[in-house]
Amino acid sequence: MILADVVRRDLLAPTTEAVRAVAGELAKADGAVAVLFYGSNLRTGSSEGVLDFYVLTAGPRERGMWPTVGYREFDHGEERLRAKIATMRLATFADAAAARTLDTTIWTRFVQPSALVWSRDEAVADAVAEAIADAAKSAARFAAALGPVAGTAPSFWRALFRQTYAAEFRVEKSGREAQILAFHPGRYEALLPLAWAADGIDYVVDGTLLRPALTAARRASLVKAWAARRRMGKPINIARLVRAAFTFDGAARYGAWKIERHTGIPVPLTPWREAHPLLAAPGVFWRLYRARRNA
Repeated sequence: MILADVVRRDLLAPTTEAVRAVAGELAKADGAVAVLFYGSNLRTGSSEGVLDFYVLTAGPRERGMWPTVGYREFDHGEERLRAKIATMRLATFADAAAARTLDTTIWTRFVQPSALVWSRDEAVADAVAEAIADAAKSAARFAAALGPVAGTAPSFWRALFRQTYAAEFRVEKSGREAQILAFHPGRYEALLPLAWAADGIDYVVDGTLLRPALTAARRASLVKAWAARRRMGKPINIARLVRAAFTFDGAARYGAWKIERHTGIPVPLTPWREAHPLLAAPGVFWRLYRARRNA
């Protein structure tokens, strides 16, 4: 088996009727060419919480930072489905997956399983599969440099995810990388040597141990490349958070749902709150404070 086979198998993973229904609605967006589904709901098959999608598009290069992020709710039979949707160009997605940018979020996220729920045609499906394969190669390449000199496949993945979590502005519980690997341990063990082989990295197998055959110059080059991404990781992610505060489509509805889910306190959505979520935030926090104080 080669890397391309594993990628295509993963992208064809079965999804629920609810996920396919949401993907069908997202596919109607202007310029949409593919819809990817990923995250914990893909692993569990549950439709509770928020479903995570990437909508890939054709068209001109993005102005400013990517992706754009929005939140929408859908009625599916008697079920209310909630979805967080990231949108970006397929060409930009491919560049980020191949580590041709300083961004780490795309290849880190999509070395993990994802499902191609919809694509415009076979050519697009092939382009998405190639990008996902590049994400695996990018991740495995940095794992070879950031991991042990020799170790098991999981030890390389753990080292990689710890480094990427530290580089990004994310709040992850300690041991999150172990939870990710636990869902598909066989997949990750098979994926690492396949990705190395596809990326031209030789390796030696000694029982359960793998030893990537990186020259001193290649390792130094990768460590230097990673240092640049580590320096820029938090600034990039903070800039995205600031941008999202002003551009997150459906931010008020998403925030109201999160607050009620975690506190049990409903936040009525007025037209003004929906139109001005940042300005409405102090009033919402005051409402929560009073509700908790009077509870």
